[in-house]
Amino acid sequence: MKIIFILPAIGKKSGEKYIGTWKMEPLTIAVLKSLTPDNIETVLYDDRIELIDYNQKADIVFITVETYTALRSYNIAEKFRQNGSVIIMGGYHTTLIPEEVSLYADSIITGNAENVWEQVLKDYAENKLQKIYEGGIAYTHKLPDKSIFQGKKYLPVSLVETGRGCFNTCNFCAIAGYYKHKYYIRNHDDIIKDIKMNKHKYFFMVDDNLVADKENALALFKKIEPLKIKWAGQGTLNMAYDEELLKAMKKSGCEIILIGFESLNNDNLKQMNKHINILEQERDELVRRIHKAGIGIYATFIFGYDNDDENTVKEALEFAKKHNFYTAAFNHLLPFPGTKLYEQLQKENRLLYDKWWLDENYHYGELSFKPKKISPEKLSKACRDARKEFSSFKTVLKRGWQAMRQTSPALWMLFWVMNLNIGSEVDKKMNVPIGKNLDELPK
Repeated sequence: MKIIFILPAIGKKSGEKYIGTWKMEPLTIAVLKSLTPDNIETVLYDDRIELIDYNQKADIVFITVETYTALRSYNIAEKFRQNGSVIIMGGYHTTLIPEEVSLYADSIITGNAENVWEQVLKDYAENKLQKIYEGGIAYTHKLPDKSIFQGKKYLPVSLVETGRGCFNTCNFCAIAGYYKHKYYIRNHDDIIKDIKMNKHKYFFMVDDNLVADKENALALFKKIEPLKIKWAGQGTLNMAYDEELLKAMKKSGCEIILIGFESLNNDNLKQMNKHINILEQERDELVRRIHKAGIGIYATFIFGYDNDDENTVKEALEFAKKHNFYTAAFNHLLPFPGTKLYEQLQKENRLLYDKWWLDENYHYGELSFKPKKISPEKLSKACRDARKEFSSFKTVLKRGWQAMRQTSPALWMLFWVMNLNIGSEVDKKMNVPIGKNLDELPK
């Protein structure tokens, strides 16, 4: 048996390289590789960095589908189906709207595939492949097999999963909804083994909220500390209330924490159901505590809620500049299927596309709905302008001095490379055609 794994690209403009900061290693495929028996031949085509050989024969073509890559995924599936391959699809988009994905696949896997992948392969071998397999939430003790990445040029950062899910109930988040707003801890021994088997110096802990369970986080940080690694992860601003937690994070090698500030407007925070961020009087102090602990902040903001206009974008930009964040993202809101946000906008007749992810007229960087206080075009431009300003050389230089005071010398070069690359990519990310990849090798 032979399996071809496909990671689709969002799309690519004619004659341009794919976005460099989007080239993280596809951890999901490494997990599936580890669960695949050795006697089965496996091949990975990463659509972001290489050509796909559609003439190559395979028994199964497995495509991991995200909402941004759905249209591209379906186009790839059709080409391989013409060769007689069986198409199996998984990924979060498949979990969100399985009825759509089923139209383009012989079989789909919803949820996490660990507890069903062996059965999928067995059923295929016995000619009993089912239309739908419902995966679960449980982890496997098998470590990701990253040998399938051999010869691929990814960012020099190893991804290690530490937990799944989140306690928050944000109306724009599909992932938390799937996990029913619960947090699922990965076995610490498996995490440590996973870290030890990776070749890079820097790690990104794949976890929507690494500090969701404080006792678990403290225990994990203590076990990571002797490994002498440098890592980044995702957390929430309220972790800054706990000095013990911040110290343990830093001692374990945490250099950067991504925090979703989302908005500085309390009415917006209430609307998105992120009450945990309503910290107006304490927000500045909590930021200072994290910086004092020696941890840089990757701040993210989203715009498009009912109180947003050019001024709220400017306020977030000035807040980010005031605190000299390690880096920051100024993104427009995007309604994903299966979320309360999507249902609300659909009910209010504010969607510009019935299904933006399938519409060839939609491009990355555009809004797919009508905000209340600003036009879609103006908000898209305001977000773009904020990114350009925050990544301008003058602003990066000022932030660089702050970063060098907070983070370890090992991270100084990373700061300059990351931020200057982000700045050079701002316009490249605008108007990327969804689903359209001209199959040109990146230069």
